[in-house]
Amino acid sequence: MTNGKPLVGDMPVGGWIDRLAPAQARPYLKLMRLDRPIGTWLLLLPCLWSIALAAPAGGLPDLWLMALFAVGALVMRGAGCTVNDIADRDFDGRVARTAGRPIPSGAVSVTQALLFLALQLLTGLLVLVQLNGFAVALGVGSLLLVGAYPFMKRVTYWPQVWLGLTFNWGALLGWAAVTGGLHPAAVLLYVAGLFWTLGYDTIYAHQDKEDDVLIGVKSSALALGARTVPFLFVVYGLAAVLLVLAGWLAGVGWVFYPLALAACLHLLWQAVDVDIDDGADCLAKFKSNRVFGLMMLAAIVAGRVLQAPAA
Repeated sequence: MTNGKPLVGDMPVGGWIDRLAPAQARPYLKLMRLDRPIGTWLLLLPCLWSIALAAPAGGLPDLWLMALFAVGALVMRGAGCTVNDIADRDFDGRVARTAGRPIPSGAVSVTQALLFLALQLLTGLLVLVQLNGFAVALGVGSLLLVGAYPFMKRVTYWPQVWLGLTFNWGALLGWAAVTGGLHPAAVLLYVAGLFWTLGYDTIYAHQDKEDDVLIGVKSSALALGARTVPFLFVVYGLAAVLLVLAGWLAGVGWVFYPLALAACLHLLWQAVDVDIDDGADCLAKFKSNRVFGLMMLAAIVAGRVLQAPAA
């Protein structure tokens, strides 16, 4: 059970997909984790931060761009999950928590998954080409990161670094979509997001550490062990400092700073309170990063809206 909902392995059952979606579509919607939206949020939030930070002084962020990025994040997170499950199908079939996923369970064949992946990538491309040329080129570059990520846990104890490089690409892409270029503030957002991801995905990885040892894959949770909590203080602290510096470089109004501090206190709470040997607590702390991301977005939007326009 999670949040009172029954699970088969790590998949919710009886949710909106099982109740509302056509039977033939259900395995594909579950393959793209549409019933577990936290991954989409974590992919989308750096995009929204960047779009808001690139907004003009005294102005709101571009809502059309935010909507486009929301669709893109939904589709591309789904594509990433599909790639991951194709690559991990043999591992997943050997672990009780993941054996019920669509590919190892046989609900979706590898060929069907590849065709579905092509459809998702095509949809993502249709979203991407709505942007300016520089942003399109930058977005295409992220595919190298997306394609390589599922294999990182086979070769390094730090696949979370690669995930951070991948999941925060939107911090660069959002700024590029607004301005047609990049700025040091966007680069700082990207690096801050990398450290943020190192923290939350290490917490997440502690759920799987026993299974990871059994099947022979690597993670930062295994590399750090009992040193995880001090590590969280370091990476979350770096993320907080870099996010504030990004706001300062972008010239946001003063209200950004107390609101950003409030958001960063949420990260401090995670580091202080997490129980790395309690899988349910690790999952709850991981999911709570949506709250942090939305708080930071509110800080950036408020800082921009209440910033005095240039004379």
